[in-house]
Amino acid sequence: MKKKITLFLVAMLFGGSIICNRVTPLIFGLPLFFVWTIFSVVLIFAMMWLLFQSDPQNKRQDTDHEGWLG
Repeated sequence: MKKKITLFLVAMLFGGSIICNRVTPLIFGLPLFFVWTIFSVVLIFAMMWLLFQSDPQNKRQDTDHEGWLG
């Protein structure tokens, strides 16, 4: 499931870049291609963070704060 979401997000980045490869519609003074790239990078970051938070392997039970620096 996680690989499917990751592949979908990457395909959205590249597929949307091909579709939105235009300059004429300006959004906040920026070309559509640039806005799409910014939007997709922010969306990929948010979805990866949600996937990381939902993964049970990332929840640590111990509260030992002595890491590799300590």
